[in-house]
Amino acid sequence: MSTSQRYVRAWEGFWAENTGEPGEPFWDADPSLTAAPHTALLAAHADRTLPIVDLGCGNGTQTRYLAGHFPRAVGVDLSASAVAHARRADHDAVAEFEQLDLTDLVGVGRLGEANVYVRAVLHQSDPDDRAPVAAAVALLLGRRGRGFVVEPTAAAKTVLQQAAERPGGPSEKLRQVRKHQLRPAEVAAGELPELLRGAGLEILDQGGTDLAMSERNPDGTRVALPADWFVVAAAGDGGPGS
Repeated sequence: MSTSQRYVRAWEGFWAENTGEPGEPFWDADPSLTAAPHTALLAAHADRTLPIVDLGCGNGTQTRYLAGHFPRAVGVDLSASAVAHARRADHDAVAEFEQLDLTDLVGVGRLGEANVYVRAVLHQSDPDDRAPVAAAVALLLGRRGRGFVVEPTAAAKTVLQQAAERPGGPSEKLRQVRKHQLRPAEVAAGELPELLRGAGLEILDQGGTDLAMSERNPDGTRVALPADWFVVAAAGDGGPGS
């Protein structure tokens, strides 16, 4: 199986027209607001001697942060242009970056056992691709890895609509999202836990959060999307007593 060509064209088109600078994409918030608190939640369950793989790494903003907290960090993305941006921005060569289709489980398997970071990837995936992406997470985790998955809830749609309808119309960041048809797909309540469990994953911890964007509202406050987060492991491998 491979990801739909519509999806490939959309993301490659976006990143090809993007400079790759941190903060330029709508969602590319500083790691202090994203990967940092997420890593703290993951760390309570993870073997920190394992590497970490950042799925859908984009320009590598979060991957470079993760590299400072795990012995090895690998960012993977479907878009060749995104990977090129990520490599170019990694001035100190702290991370590794690869182009990879997450539905290609043979390619995913070559990365080996690792912890996994998944930030707002599943909701952007076409519905038919979500189960294969969840399967990729399970494959990477193996027996020892732990994964952190965070995805916007259905309520995020209202926040995005308000951002698009502000006086003067959508910002340039949001216009780029719309131009390349990076349409956020609504994930039904309960779908994510079902998807994760269907991939053979056990939910070790979960909660709600506000997923920070790089975009700001007219009053200067940051746009944040309501989201749910999960820490996952291979089913039956959640630690002592599992």
